[in-house]
Amino acid sequence: MDEKEEIRRRVWRLLREKGVARFPFPIEGRIPNFVGAEAAARRLASTRVFSEAEVVFCNPDSPQRPVRELVLVSGKTLVMATPRLRSGFILVKPGWVPPRRVREASTIRGAFKWGRLTEEPPPIDLKVAGSVAVDERGGRVGKGGGYSDLEYAILREMGLIGEDTPIATTVHDLQVLPRVPMGRHDVPMDHVFTPTRWIETHTPYPRPRGIYWDELPREKLESIPILKRLARERGIE
Repeated sequence: MDEKEEIRRRVWRLLREKGVARFPFPIEGRIPNFVGAEAAARRLASTRVFSEAEVVFCNPDSPQRPVRELVLVSGKTLVMATPRLRSGFILVKPGWVPPRRVREASTIRGAFKWGRLTEEPPPIDLKVAGSVAVDERGGRVGKGGGYSDLEYAILREMGLIGEDTPIATTVHDLQVLPRVPMGRHDVPMDHVFTPTRWIETHTPYPRPRGIYWDELPREKLESIPILKRLARERGIE
Protein backbone atom coordinates (compact mmCIF):
# COMPACT_ATOMS: atom_id res chain seq x y z
CA MET A 1 0.00 0.00 0.00
CA ASP A 2 1.44 3.39 -0.94
CA GLU A 3 1.58 6.33 1.48
CA LYS A 4 -1.41 8.17 0.05
CA GLU A 5 -3.65 5.13 0.28
CA GLU A 6 -2.56 4.54 3.86
CA ILE A 7 -3.48 8.16 4.65
CA ARG A 8 -6.90 7.78 3.03
CA ARG A 9 -7.71 4.67 5.02
CA ARG A 10 -6.49 6.25 8.25
CA VAL A 11 -8.60 9.38 7.77
CA TRP A 12 -11.75 7.49 6.76
CA ARG A 13 -11.35 5.29 9.84
CA LEU A 14 -10.73 8.28 12.11
CA LEU A 15 -13.82 10.15 10.91
CA ARG A 16 -15.96 7.09 11.54
CA GLU A 17 -14.46 6.37 14.96
CA LYS A 18 -14.93 9.98 16.10
CA GLY A 19 -18.54 10.02 14.92
CA VAL A 20 -18.14 12.97 12.55
CA ALA A 21 -18.68 11.12 9.26
CA ARG A 22 -21.98 11.90 7.56
CA PHE A 23 -24.12 10.45 4.78
CA PRO A 24 -23.45 9.19 2.14
CA PHE A 25 -22.06 5.95 3.53
CA PRO A 26 -19.76 4.18 3.30
CA ILE A 27 -17.33 7.10 3.31
CA GLU A 28 -14.52 4.85 2.08
CA GLY A 29 -13.74 5.56 -1.56
CA ARG A 30 -15.31 9.03 -1.35
CA ILE A 31 -14.51 12.60 -0.50
CA PRO A 32 -16.01 12.12 2.99
CA ASN A 33 -18.92 14.21 4.16
CA PHE A 34 -18.50 15.49 7.70
CA VAL A 35 -20.26 17.16 10.60
CA GLY A 36 -19.54 20.88 10.29
CA ALA A 37 -19.41 21.04 6.50
CA GLU A 38 -21.84 23.97 6.56
CA ALA A 39 -19.68 25.87 9.07
CA ALA A 40 -16.57 25.32 6.96
CA ALA A 41 -18.47 26.58 3.89
CA ARG A 42 -19.63 29.69 5.75
CA ARG A 43 -16.07 30.37 6.85
CA LEU A 44 -14.95 30.23 3.22
CA ALA A 45 -17.84 32.47 2.13
CA SER A 46 -16.92 35.11 4.72
CA THR A 47 -13.53 35.83 3.08
CA ARG A 48 -12.44 38.18 0.32
CA VAL A 49 -11.21 35.11 -1.56
CA PHE A 50 -14.87 34.19 -1.99
CA SER A 51 -16.48 37.63 -2.19
CA GLU A 52 -14.19 38.79 -4.99
CA ALA A 53 -14.87 35.71 -7.14
CA GLU A 54 -17.60 35.95 -9.77
CA VAL A 55 -17.13 32.43 -11.19
CA VAL A 56 -16.48 29.56 -8.77
CA PHE A 57 -15.49 26.06 -9.85
CA CYS A 58 -16.49 23.53 -7.19
CA ASN A 59 -16.26 19.76 -7.00
CA PRO A 60 -19.57 17.85 -6.99
CA ASP A 61 -19.04 15.88 -3.75
CA SER A 62 -21.41 15.97 -0.77
CA PRO A 63 -19.26 17.90 1.76
CA GLN A 64 -18.97 20.82 -0.68
CA ARG A 65 -22.72 21.04 -1.39
CA PRO A 66 -23.04 23.91 1.13
CA VAL A 67 -20.27 25.77 -0.74
CA ARG A 68 -22.15 25.36 -4.01
CA GLU A 69 -25.36 26.63 -2.40
CA LEU A 70 -23.58 29.71 -1.06
CA VAL A 71 -22.10 30.36 -4.51
CA LEU A 72 -25.58 30.51 -6.00
CA VAL A 73 -27.13 32.40 -3.06
CA SER A 74 -24.37 34.99 -3.45
CA GLY A 75 -25.29 35.57 -7.10
CA LYS A 76 -22.16 33.93 -8.48
CA THR A 77 -21.78 31.55 -11.41
CA LEU A 78 -21.12 27.93 -10.45
CA VAL A 79 -19.06 25.55 -12.58
CA MET A 80 -18.92 21.84 -11.74
CA ALA A 81 -17.30 18.86 -13.39
CA THR A 82 -19.62 16.10 -14.52
CA PRO A 83 -18.83 12.66 -13.02
CA ARG A 84 -15.46 11.49 -14.37
CA LEU A 85 -15.62 14.43 -16.80
CA ARG A 86 -17.55 12.24 -19.26
CA SER A 87 -19.88 15.10 -20.22
CA GLY A 88 -17.50 18.01 -19.64
CA PHE A 89 -18.69 20.65 -17.20
CA ILE A 90 -21.99 21.94 -15.82
CA LEU A 91 -22.59 25.68 -15.78
CA VAL A 92 -25.20 27.03 -13.35
CA LYS A 93 -25.99 30.74 -13.32
CA PRO A 94 -28.03 32.13 -10.42
CA GLY A 95 -30.58 33.70 -12.74
CA TRP A 96 -31.43 30.27 -14.08
CA VAL A 97 -32.52 28.95 -10.67
CA PRO A 98 -35.70 30.00 -8.82
CA PRO A 99 -34.82 31.11 -5.27
CA ARG A 100 -36.68 28.18 -3.72
CA ARG A 101 -34.72 25.74 -5.88
CA VAL A 102 -31.20 26.92 -5.04
CA ARG A 103 -30.55 24.12 -2.58
CA GLU A 104 -31.71 21.58 -5.15
CA ALA A 105 -29.47 23.18 -7.79
CA SER A 106 -26.48 22.79 -5.48
CA THR A 107 -26.76 18.98 -5.69
CA ILE A 108 -25.29 17.04 -8.60
CA ARG A 109 -28.75 15.93 -9.75
CA GLY A 110 -30.15 19.45 -9.38
CA ALA A 111 -27.21 20.97 -11.24
CA PHE A 112 -27.99 18.73 -14.22
CA LYS A 113 -31.61 19.91 -14.00
CA TRP A 114 -31.04 23.65 -13.65
CA GLY A 115 -27.65 24.03 -15.31
CA ARG A 116 -26.29 23.46 -18.79
CA LEU A 117 -23.57 21.19 -20.06
CA THR A 118 -20.57 22.89 -21.62
CA GLU A 119 -17.02 22.20 -22.73
CA GLU A 120 -16.27 25.93 -22.69
CA PRO A 121 -16.81 27.28 -19.16
CA PRO A 122 -15.95 30.91 -18.36
CA PRO A 123 -12.61 31.84 -16.75
CA ILE A 124 -12.46 30.65 -13.14
CA ASP A 125 -11.94 33.10 -10.24
CA LEU A 126 -11.85 30.51 -7.43
CA LYS A 127 -11.48 26.74 -7.50
CA VAL A 128 -12.80 24.66 -4.60
CA ALA A 129 -11.63 21.06 -4.31
CA GLY A 130 -12.78 18.17 -2.17
CA SER A 131 -10.16 16.44 -0.05
CA VAL A 132 -9.66 13.31 2.01
CA ALA A 133 -6.65 14.84 3.79
CA VAL A 134 -4.61 18.04 3.69
CA ASP A 135 -1.73 19.61 5.54
CA GLU A 136 -1.00 23.20 6.54
CA ARG A 137 1.51 23.64 3.67
CA GLY A 138 -1.15 23.04 1.05
CA GLY A 139 -0.58 19.34 0.46
CA ARG A 140 -3.72 17.44 -0.52
CA VAL A 141 -4.82 13.84 -0.91
CA GLY A 142 -8.03 13.10 -2.81
CA LYS A 143 -10.01 9.88 -3.09
CA GLY A 144 -7.56 8.39 -5.56
CA GLY A 145 -9.06 8.86 -9.02
CA GLY A 146 -6.95 11.86 -9.98
CA TYR A 147 -9.92 13.76 -11.40
CA SER A 148 -9.58 16.92 -9.30
CA ASP A 149 -6.00 17.38 -10.47
CA LEU A 150 -7.04 16.55 -14.03
CA GLU A 151 -9.82 19.16 -13.89
CA TYR A 152 -7.25 21.76 -12.92
CA ALA A 153 -4.88 20.62 -15.68
CA ILE A 154 -7.65 20.85 -18.29
CA LEU A 155 -8.69 24.32 -17.13
CA ARG A 156 -5.06 25.42 -17.13
CA GLU A 157 -4.53 23.97 -20.61
CA MET A 158 -7.57 25.93 -21.82
CA GLY A 159 -6.35 29.18 -20.25
CA LEU A 160 -9.34 29.33 -17.90
CA ILE A 161 -7.38 29.16 -14.65
CA GLY A 162 -4.05 30.73 -13.87
CA GLU A 163 -1.05 30.55 -11.61
CA ASP A 164 -2.61 33.01 -9.19
CA THR A 165 -6.20 31.72 -9.15
CA PRO A 166 -7.00 30.87 -5.50
CA ILE A 167 -7.57 27.19 -4.76
CA ALA A 168 -9.37 26.20 -1.57
CA THR A 169 -10.83 23.18 0.18
CA THR A 170 -13.23 22.58 3.06
CA VAL A 171 -12.50 19.72 5.46
CA HIS A 172 -13.06 18.61 9.04
CA ASP A 173 -10.30 19.53 11.48
CA LEU A 174 -9.46 15.82 11.77
CA GLN A 175 -8.57 15.79 8.07
CA VAL A 176 -5.71 18.25 8.61
CA LEU A 177 -2.58 16.12 9.07
CA PRO A 178 1.05 17.02 9.84
CA ARG A 179 2.13 16.09 6.30
CA VAL A 180 0.77 14.56 3.12
CA PRO A 181 2.97 13.66 0.13
CA MET A 182 2.80 15.70 -3.07
CA GLY A 183 3.73 14.67 -6.60
CA ARG A 184 4.19 16.37 -9.96
CA HIS A 185 0.50 16.19 -10.90
CA ASP A 186 -0.85 17.19 -7.50
CA VAL A 187 -2.47 20.61 -7.15
CA PRO A 188 -1.66 22.33 -3.85
CA MET A 189 -4.24 24.22 -1.80
CA ASP A 190 -3.84 27.92 -1.04
CA HIS A 191 -6.60 27.95 1.57
CA VAL A 192 -7.97 25.30 3.89
CA PHE A 193 -11.26 25.94 5.69
CA THR A 194 -12.45 23.83 8.60
CA PRO A 195 -15.41 24.40 10.93
CA THR A 196 -13.05 26.18 13.34
CA ARG A 197 -10.31 27.86 11.30
CA TRP A 198 -8.97 29.30 8.06
CA ILE A 199 -5.48 28.14 7.12
CA GLU A 200 -3.61 30.25 4.56
CA THR A 201 -0.99 27.76 3.46
CA HIS A 202 1.48 29.98 1.58
CA THR A 203 2.21 26.71 -0.15
CA PRO A 204 5.75 26.02 -1.39
CA TYR A 205 4.50 23.43 -3.87
CA PRO A 206 4.39 24.33 -7.58
CA ARG A 207 1.21 23.94 -9.58
CA PRO A 208 1.04 21.79 -12.70
CA ARG A 209 1.25 24.04 -15.76
CA GLY A 210 -1.21 21.98 -17.76
CA ILE A 211 -1.72 18.41 -18.89
CA TYR A 212 1.28 16.11 -18.88
CA TRP A 213 0.29 14.36 -22.07
CA ASP A 214 3.13 11.85 -21.98
CA GLU A 215 1.92 10.58 -18.58
CA LEU A 216 -1.83 10.65 -19.24
CA PRO A 217 -3.35 7.15 -19.02
CA ARG A 218 -4.72 6.07 -22.38
CA GLU A 219 -8.04 5.04 -20.87
CA LYS A 220 -8.66 8.58 -19.59
CA LEU A 221 -7.79 10.09 -22.96
CA GLU A 222 -10.20 7.71 -24.67
CA SER A 223 -13.04 8.11 -22.18
CA ILE A 224 -13.06 11.91 -21.70
CA PRO A 225 -14.26 13.78 -24.81
CA ILE A 226 -12.79 17.13 -23.78
CA LEU A 227 -9.36 15.52 -23.44
CA LYS A 228 -9.66 13.94 -26.87
CA ARG A 229 -10.57 17.34 -28.33
CA LEU A 230 -7.65 19.10 -26.66
CA ALA A 231 -5.25 16.36 -27.80
CA ARG A 232 -6.52 16.66 -31.35
CA GLU A 233 -6.13 20.46 -31.30
CA ARG A 234 -2.52 20.04 -30.17
CA GLY A 235 -1.70 17.33 -32.69
CA ILE A 236 -1.26 14.68 -30.00
CA GLU A 237 -2.08 11.11 -31.00
